[in-house]
Amino acid sequence: MEALTDLHAAQPFWIWLALGVVLLAVEAAFSTEWLLWPAVSAGMVAVVTALGLPLSFVGEVALFAVLTVAMTLLSRRLIQRVNPSDSPDINARDSRLVGQQARVVEAFVNGRGRVFVSGAEWAAELNAGAPPVGTYVTVIQAEGALLKVVTG
Repeated sequence: MEALTDLHAAQPFWIWLALGVVLLAVEAAFSTEWLLWPAVSAGMVAVVTALGLPLSFVGEVALFAVLTVAMTLLSRRLIQRVNPSDSPDINARDSRLVGQQARVVEAFVNGRGRVFVSGAEWAAELNAGAPPVGTYVTVIQAEGALLKVVTG
């Protein structure tokens, strides 16, 4: 422990830089989305100590804590503004299809046919009517690999 306190007294920059690198490595390995801002905060404290600003160890820890909390809260607000939760997940392809126009590629028989939408063919179900091949229908629901569509 004494070696660590001696290292901090001589070179606090390296302690904070090492903490930032470790936090960033853990974030990269596990993608927790919680350790990015503490890692950046540790890097910022390392820069402050490298500039030679007179801070005690307690002051450095307080600066680290304040920066971590502030950047985490600000980033959450920014993420909510840029990526609102009411929009479908970019990886949920089937839910993004709702509302899109699909081209009929296989005639509907007994309410079942095939449509082409978003670069792929999908099995489709239609309650009423039998639109001819080449016409467009609207996707109203996605249930796994089956799309429910309506004419128009």
